[in-house]
Amino acid sequence: MNSRRIHSTGTSPRRGKPILRRLLASLLWITGVVSLFVFVLWIYIAQPSFQSSSPVERVIDTDRLREVVQKLSVEFHPRNHANLANLDRCADYLVDQFSETSGKVSVQTFAVAGKTYRNVSCLFEGQDDSRLIVGAHYDSHGNTPGADDNASGVAGLVELAHLLSDQNLPIDVELVAFTLEEPPYFATAHMGSHHHAKSLQTQGIDVLGMLALEMIGYFSDEPGSQSYPAPVLRLIYPSRGNFIGVIGNLDHRTFTKKIKLGMKGSTDLPVYSISAPSFVPGIDFSDHRNYWEHGYPAAMISDTAFYRNQQYHESGDTWDRLDYEKMGKVVLGVYSCIQSF
Repeated sequence: MNSRRIHSTGTSPRRGKPILRRLLASLLWITGVVSLFVFVLWIYIAQPSFQSSSPVERVIDTDRLREVVQKLSVEFHPRNHANLANLDRCADYLVDQFSETSGKVSVQTFAVAGKTYRNVSCLFEGQDDSRLIVGAHYDSHGNTPGADDNASGVAGLVELAHLLSDQNLPIDVELVAFTLEEPPYFATAHMGSHHHAKSLQTQGIDVLGMLALEMIGYFSDEPGSQSYPAPVLRLIYPSRGNFIGVIGNLDHRTFTKKIKLGMKGSTDLPVYSISAPSFVPGIDFSDHRNYWEHGYPAAMISDTAFYRNQQYHESGDTWDRLDYEKMGKVVLGVYSCIQSF
């Protein structure tokens, strides 16, 4: 009886194991490269640090924060470039609010399309005449209420003025409420902050930097409530929108980190920072862009706007959606940051 050899058409166990090992090795290599990339990106743009400031032992008036937001978003609504009467009412109101403090109040006027617009300033003098600017725009987009964008930032300015009043400050601090941040004048030389930055340069004032309070009132503890301009950032930053962000460009990474460390630890509100190219959507979406243009370090302090608040530039951006306790913690963080200069 003849024997027959049976030939297998599959891969032998001996040949299969080396292929599997090569696949596993390739997978590990790719995983390692991706992990290294994310780690380097995290170090470079997020600038993590174990340093933090001491807790701030000051009391925030959350009723005043709410009152300012309601005043701008309800009583002075709408407050876009075409509603000059309401913008003037805002400016007058802010002059009155700042005048209740020890700061020196002044108004900067400028003309656009035959109309006169106003920035309102409140200057607190310190031991050194080097100056830090903290600003927020009081106009809103179109006919929206603009509670978070940006009555929240203006309310933060007013509350900060009360915290700084009669304090022994290390430097001069100028609080400025800008007009004409929103379209159609955004990213043009007609922005109120552009006029202000240019005036500082003309006067030869020693400007240490500028902070733009841009939407500081909307927070969420829901998983997935925070989005980002690039998927890789989800590996670096939280998925919950329960933190405040310090946003800057690559040219002023040192300044951005200083602001973050000045705020971090002042309260229990988490503080994260990002330094990224200006072409990343949102990085230059506020008044700080004009200080970059004039050669000054600047950063934006924000709840990240449309990456979190789904009512950004919508009719639902109302005062009752904001968290005034957390907003107060943002203000305390800025106050702490000022003390670090």
